Amino acid sequence: MLTIHTADEVRHVWDDDPEPIKGGAVAVQGVRVAGVGPLAELEQRFPGARVRRWPGVLGPALLHEGPMPDAPSPRERIHAVLKLGAVAVLAEHVGSPGLRAAAERNDVVVLSRARPTAIIETGRADLAVFDADGACLATVCAGRLVHRRR
Repeated sequence: MLTIHTADEVRHVWDDDPEPIKGGAVAVQGVRVAGVGPLAELEQRFPGARVRRWPGVLGPALLHEGPMPDAPSPRERIHAVLKLGAVAVLAEHVGSPGLRAAAERNDVVVLSRARPTAIIETGRADLAVFDADGACLATVCAGRLVHRRR
């Protein structure tokens, strides 16, 4: 199913995005970004798509660069990262087989080194929405909504 995620502002990258899109949106088809642009343009381009409206700023999901949060199980440790708006972690912090398996089951990317994140058309649909205080409102990992703050 095609879903359009829209927010007050969309950023392709978090640091110094030269062209944030006010009232922007990201269309997601399966695990990929199908389009990025103003909401009206994407609604016209993808008629019948489900639209999820978020307050705040939508941008690329983050890379969690530090140690994994404490939690009772590997699954809960991965979910704690997703709740922060991250869908990638560094390999050095997920050394146990249980933690790596939990990351794989949830489509969380395990990277050997840090790299920048960006929303790119046809790229993997990894998105995060943050409110004005920096709290994560929603996380989309490989096209699936995996966290939503109520």
